Amino acid sequence: MSQRPRASLGRVLDDLGSTLLELVAGDVDHPEGISALVIFDPLDEPVLAPRSLVLGVGVDPAAGALPPLLRSLGAHDTVGLVVRAPVALTPEVRAAVQESGVALIGLRRGATWTQLTALIRVMLAEGDIGVTGHESLGGLPSGDLFAVANAVAALLDAPITIEDRSSRVLAFSGRQDEADPSRVETVIGRQVPERYATRLTELGVFRDLYRYQGPVVVSPQDLGPDDAITVQRVAIAVRAGDEVLGSIWAAMDGEVDGERTQALLDASKLVALHLLRLRAGADVQRRLRTDLIATVLEGGAGARDALARLGLSARRLVIVSAGLLAGDDHTHTDLERLADALSVHLSATVPSSAVAAVGGTVYGLLPVVVTTGGPEQRAARLAADFVDRVDGNLHAIVAVAPAGSDISGIVHGKAQADRVLRVMREGHTSLRVAQLDDVQTLALVLELRDLAAARDERPGGAIARLMEYDERNNAGLIESLEAWLDALGDVAKAAGDLFIHPNTLRYRLKRVTEVGEIDLTDPEQRFAAMLQLRILAPR
Repeated sequence: MSQRPRASLGRVLDDLGSTLLELVAGDVDHPEGISALVIFDPLDEPVLAPRSLVLGVGVDPAAGALPPLLRSLGAHDTVGLVVRAPVALTPEVRAAVQESGVALIGLRRGATWTQLTALIRVMLAEGDIGVTGHESLGGLPSGDLFAVANAVAALLDAPITIEDRSSRVLAFSGRQDEADPSRVETVIGRQVPERYATRLTELGVFRDLYRYQGPVVVSPQDLGPDDAITVQRVAIAVRAGDEVLGSIWAAMDGEVDGERTQALLDASKLVALHLLRLRAGADVQRRLRTDLIATVLEGGAGARDALARLGLSARRLVIVSAGLLAGDDHTHTDLERLADALSVHLSATVPSSAVAAVGGTVYGLLPVVVTTGGPEQRAARLAADFVDRVDGNLHAIVAVAPAGSDISGIVHGKAQADRVLRVMREGHTSLRVAQLDDVQTLALVLELRDLAAARDERPGGAIARLMEYDERNNAGLIESLEAWLDALGDVAKAAGDLFIHPNTLRYRLKRVTEVGEIDLTDPEQRFAAMLQLRILAPR
């Protein structure tokens, strides 16, 4: 069996950090993987293999024990120490971290050592067992939420659903026919019906569910006179640390006694492990796809192999790049939402397409299929449909490049798509989907501006004289000349754009010729003035 490298400390923090762990101090960018997971016992001499990750279950981070412990672990080449957060990063602790080379990590309040241990052991086991679909957590296949749902249902002796924060049904157990029509409606629609979700919100059920650790009981009468609800609901939140991942909903009558409460608490911990594992796996797949697409777009030595791993070898590909309008405030989450939305949209018509956010741009690789019309036109139609669909939530823009049949063609297509996307991002066109033919002149002007800025070139000749005069006298000669040039010499139109009288504009144009020493009847001088205004002195 082929061996895969064990998970590194950096990967553990990437996968679990936002929910369970926080880096307090130290370096986690070690290429070597974690060799073992060790639970520290202050009353016992630890047996530490090199590159171990130590869980300081009984270590009080506020008792002054951290500095000597870090130095002791550093002597054994330990990669990291996890203690319960919050951790006060004193100068002594910081110095001990630097001296020992051991990263100090905090386990967030509310997260359990059991959760952390199980998840890290699964991640470490991947290197030993290779690719397998039979990993387990709590004795159940890892990530198989339907197996988990059935196990929880057996534990509670009641049909259950596992739902996310938006009341979408992630999995359900058998025996749903023992519940009532509303539960059947929920399972079939894979979503709690809107009328019930609204009523639960009004009753404060979701507020109590996410605020308290124990179960919340909802009687049929609470939801109003509805013959579809005849069985009591008992719900409990599924947590990982301070984060609520979802909830478990059981359809069962009777008192929720101590035994049932404990069963629900145990079930919520089990479901949390599997939801975290699913999310960690999704994050790993996202990063892998991003790395592969980035490698293809860079066109380096590994591009062909990356293309093969994406299943796109020997295919003509159209490159599209997508972004968000520059006027909006965006976060990394918005970019991921855009990438996910584009991926879902394209997969419906081009199942083998690949999409990922690389840097600040979302790229899509669309294999060409035999259709009427050119592949670029088909991609543009798909992009236009996508922009219309997401416009209520995301103000997306999409650039479409020509199809490429090899790595060099893909790299060229990516560069061309970037040029087009820049024009749209900076607001130089109202187009939301464009190809280079649509914005080529605008793209060239932006590139000439970049070149002029790199050379520190300034306006000269007539434009320099006019700018200097305007700066001293606030005469508006530059804006008058620019408006007149934009209007192709139409004085009435240019005056209207400037909100001044045509005679005022005629006087200003006379002063332009005098101050700037420019002949506005000479097409070459007009072109030179327009070029400088566009490139060296843009509005």
